[in-house]
Amino acid sequence: MRVLVAEDERLLADAIAEWLRDDAHAVDLAHDGAAALERLTVNDYDVVVLDRDLPLVHGDDVCREIVRGGGAARVLMLTAAAEVTDRVAGLGLGADDYLTKPFAFPELAARVHALGRRCRPAAPPALHRAGITLDPARREVFRDGRYVPLARKEFAVLAELLRAEGAVVSSEQLLEKAWDEHADPFTGAVRLTVLKLRRKLADPPVVETVKGSGYRIP
Repeated sequence: MRVLVAEDERLLADAIAEWLRDDAHAVDLAHDGAAALERLTVNDYDVVVLDRDLPLVHGDDVCREIVRGGGAARVLMLTAAAEVTDRVAGLGLGADDYLTKPFAFPELAARVHALGRRCRPAAPPALHRAGITLDPARREVFRDGRYVPLARKEFAVLAELLRAEGAVVSSEQLLEKAWDEHADPFTGAVRLTVLKLRRKLADPPVVETVKGSGYRIP
């Protein structure tokens, strides 16, 4: 998934991003509300982790804009205010979930996962195709019963290809879902990752290149 973390406490924002990247998410950062709104106009996000007390543009106003835009992004609002009235107010703005500070990183990651499932058609707990089994929860991949150790980007690319159910996935779509905004589309990162993925999945080859279009697992 692609996640935007909008949090003005930079150390906390970096810690959240690192935790979510370890879960194979592509994560972008914004440290004020204006930057968050700018990124939201450029990128399609599955989940936005949104601090309510952002500078420049308040988190409440960012949340309103997300809801007004009618996109698929789900909002997990963060706040230091633990009163019930504050939580009710945040949810009333259109936030999908609410988490008070301080929080446990595993809980935040679990809530992001749950919101991500709601922003796309329901997927089975494990993905199966062409003898490959990918378990998103355990972050495990098997081919014909053989365990396949994958790096984070390889795992994320394989997950997107399996979710496509045989359809072609373009390099741009893979960049959008598996890399963050700092990825250079001209570096060949997708091609290199697919090459490594093919090598680890071993013969017979299962990831096809569709010339001029992208990749698929038929």
